[in-house]
Amino acid sequence: MSAFINPPKKIPLFLKLGIWISKRVTGKDLLPPKLLSWYPKAAIGSGVLESLVAHGPKDLDSRILKIVRIQCSLFVSCPFCIDMNSFEYEKDNITLEELAVLQGKLDLNQVATFSDREKLAIDYSKGISSTPVSFSPTLIQEIKDHFSEREIVILATTSAQVNYWARVLAALGVPPAGFSENCEISS
Repeated sequence: MSAFINPPKKIPLFLKLGIWISKRVTGKDLLPPKLLSWYPKAAIGSGVLESLVAHGPKDLDSRILKIVRIQCSLFVSCPFCIDMNSFEYEKDNITLEELAVLQGKLDLNQVATFSDREKLAIDYSKGISSTPVSFSPTLIQEIKDHFSEREIVILATTSAQVNYWARVLAALGVPPAGFSENCEISS
């Protein structure tokens, strides 16, 4: 399976540097940065967005961030996002039973291992990923009760980032990159 378009034959040197960094960070020769090279402003903007993503301890618990990324990826059915964001889920102590919840195979309340904050983050990320974006007043109050303002912004922007990539990658027909070839997760 290939994307709808091919990368340009000539990629500007400054974008080649970004592609090299992407390869060093991910260990994969990714197609998206090459395709975005057709429009350098999009490549640069997307690269900056990706470089500033929240990753953990000083931002928000890395397990919550991983759960949010997986939930958004599954909710919007982005094969590339599911592949990339579910990769090495076990490093954040996410269980197969918890993955089943994120996939919609089990009810959230059937799995006792999610914390209250994680459950709220899951519901919040679903609301952010819905069309139209939708939240109950009760959910918003619970989010405010359990997360700081900074953490709420991190949850919102992390979810929005996954949604951004899901739309761009779907629009370009980008297939999964093979991060999670042996993973038990699917859309």
